[in-house]
Amino acid sequence: MSRYDALLQLLRTADVIWNASRLFFLEWDLSPSQFNVLNLLESSPGGLSQSDLARQLITHRSNVTGLVDRLENRGLVARKDVDGDRRAYRVVLTSKGSALLKQILPHYYQKADYVWEGVSRDQIVHLLRALDHVAYNAGEVAKKLPRDVNQTHGKQRI
Repeated sequence: MSRYDALLQLLRTADVIWNASRLFFLEWDLSPSQFNVLNLLESSPGGLSQSDLARQLITHRSNVTGLVDRLENRGLVARKDVDGDRRAYRVVLTSKGSALLKQILPHYYQKADYVWEGVSRDQIVHLLRALDHVAYNAGEVAKKLPRDVNQTHGKQRI
């Protein structure tokens, strides 16, 4: 198997996992990203800023606004003002959000265990090391690419 084949398989696997996650969370009328917000907030009782959420979710801050809006409309999260800064707020998990998360997590852990069935702990450790290395290398490649979406291979697009 070539490195190219391995990269394609990694992308396919990520796609399959994302789609399975999407279907799994439908039972609770959540997206995988909304679940991830709830999960991150559960481990941060003081709440997180939208920038913190974006960084941890590996997404743009503008995407977090919609996620938080939808979760807030359902009463699962709340925006709390930051003392001393009228422009800032932190997103916190509500008791309703915490209760929903506690309902979901046992099912989530069960399905996650099933996904890893037949893969040894040593294989997982090696895979994590390899994925860290691949992610680092991909980041290095990205640093060297043009930031302007109108540029392709050093040429200006019109």
